[in-house]
Amino acid sequence: MTLTLLLDLDDTLLQNDMETFIPAYLRALSKHLAGKVSPDHLVKQLMRATQIMIANDRPDRTLKEVFDQAFYPALGLEESQVQQEIEDFYQNHFTQLQGLTRPMPGAVELVKEALQRNIDLILATNPLFPLLANLHRLKWAGLGEVIPLFRIIASYETFHFAKPNPAFFTELLARDGWREQGVLMVGNDLEMDILPARKIGIQTFFVSSVSHSSASVGGDLSGVVAWIDQTPEEEMMPDFSSPEAILAILKSTAAVLPMLCKKLPGDQWNARFAQNEWCQTEILCHLRDVEVEVNLPRLRKAIETPNPFIAGVDTDPWAEQRNYRQQSGEQALREFLQARLELIRILQELSPDIWARKVRHAIFGPTSLQELSGIIAAHDRIHIRQIVQNQEHSTRDWRASISPSGG
Repeated sequence: MTLTLLLDLDDTLLQNDMETFIPAYLRALSKHLAGKVSPDHLVKQLMRATQIMIANDRPDRTLKEVFDQAFYPALGLEESQVQQEIEDFYQNHFTQLQGLTRPMPGAVELVKEALQRNIDLILATNPLFPLLANLHRLKWAGLGEVIPLFRIIASYETFHFAKPNPAFFTELLARDGWREQGVLMVGNDLEMDILPARKIGIQTFFVSSVSHSSASVGGDLSGVVAWIDQTPEEEMMPDFSSPEAILAILKSTAAVLPMLCKKLPGDQWNARFAQNEWCQTEILCHLRDVEVEVNLPRLRKAIETPNPFIAGVDTDPWAEQRNYRQQSGEQALREFLQARLELIRILQELSPDIWARKVRHAIFGPTSLQELSGIIAAHDRIHIRQIVQNQEHSTRDWRASISPSGG
């Protein structure tokens, strides 16, 4: 079975009681920074900024950007004035908190068994800590040797959404290139892990010794692999048809697209790495024009007109007709993001009855605004996957060029 495991960290892979850990963490950090700011003031503003960060729903701002804007001005400091001390804390002092944690029974065995089966691993910890803190905690869990084998490790520097926002889970999958395979979220928290993942159509495994009516499947970590083995592969495939899932995907596209595009060097944005496949610039121009000229007008028409007729549009020829390859990919990205934020704004304001509004499509026949929006989300996934595949082609070409056989 091809499968992606989304694994929570605290009290899933690592025994870590947050009611004990967080106060100890705050005491240690405030003591370390006492020469710059009073401990009481630092703790108050850190907790306030963290809550603002958790509430962020903007795909154009990382959690760190949201936190920094709320935190440092409230302290009366610039980040640069305490950056060295903060880096030193996470590098050399955060590790003193390890004694408050213990390896979770079965965690190492689960991860190693998953890797032996070629199951993809993503660390789906709530991205409220810096990456270095998450790496430390993985080591405390006994997983230091396999850290490089996690495809993604969530952290506040680069993520835009936090649990329980459903967009956190789609951001994980988008960053991984929307691989066409099953997905299973494994976590110990109903409100943070299980319910939001289930809300957007992802299968879940509730890590708990106590069953709960809101969690269809659960148990301790030793039962995860056995449950995977007895579950039909089709039941592991996500169902992204709900309004919550559609909105989460649309947000995650806006969040991850700039980061994904930056992975490809600028001089390769116009390079085609496979026959009959678009380059990155062509993909971005296509996404922009479809968003501006197709998606937004269709949604507005579906909202404003009873049972409207939606004409089909063949947008693929635009790549050659509009000479996408000679345009600016960076500008196309900016314009797409501007249009996408408007589309998200429109959809977020819709009531359930508007989502269900009937539409007549020239190709799909009788449908609804919800299904029309789902088509947009599916279109996103196709082209995010295409961008990631281009980068993989680029990496293989580069490795071949420096290998002895590559000349």
